[in-house]
Amino acid sequence: MDKNNNFREDAENIICGRNPVIEALKSGANLDTIYIDGNGGSLNVIRRLAKEKGIVVKDAQDKKLSQLSGGASHQGVVAVGACGEYVTVEDILAVSQKKGTKPFIIICDEIEDPHNLGAIIRTAETSGADGIIIPKRRSASLNPTVFKTSAGAASYVPVARVSNLASCIDMLKENGVWIYGTDASGSDYCKTDFTGSTAIVIGSEGFGISRLIQKKCDFMIKLPMMGKINSLNASVAAGIFMYEVLRQRREL
Repeated sequence: MDKNNNFREDAENIICGRNPVIEALKSGANLDTIYIDGNGGSLNVIRRLAKEKGIVVKDAQDKKLSQLSGGASHQGVVAVGACGEYVTVEDILAVSQKKGTKPFIIICDEIEDPHNLGAIIRTAETSGADGIIIPKRRSASLNPTVFKTSAGAASYVPVARVSNLASCIDMLKENGVWIYGTDASGSDYCKTDFTGSTAIVIGSEGFGISRLIQKKCDFMIKLPMMGKINSLNASVAAGIFMYEVLRQRREL
């Protein structure tokens, strides 16, 4: 990165420095996340503008900011540009309406590894899912790593980013969508009917589905485990569930 330039011209889409980030916010630039070290003065202005525009702000230490900025002067703030536009949950529901099919949605509950999210998006595209829903907090987002890992699928699969995942699930239920959580305590996925309106919840890599989201699920499903290891990578498990949905629907 040119240290005389406050914008990285590589795939990372990084904006460094207080005034450049403020101007980017005022101009309506497509920003994904803003990382800030500290409070006061123009940093508070950035926090306020980001909140008004619904952009996620994360507190970060100098080491993280220096890593993001490539060693350039960041003045305590770095903004990461989004690599894609987020849609609404209504937009995702409209996909199946347009196709004349039952909704098929993937909900990612705190999937923080961008490689996992990218792989899930890739499989969602190939299995015919209508879209992905992720939370604003504690989740990977549409960053360059996700786009690269998705092998381009992130350009085709609608992704909604919501403030409250539990409320989003309630809204899906109001629209007739059944919510299937994934957990070792659930029923065999092969014996579950996915031919109706379906949303599958994939939990985080280390902790699975949060307790609150589990309570919101209509059903819990699991994969059989025959070896000594009792769990799968989140994106691998998601792929198995998604293709079971596709298999059942193709047999109708």
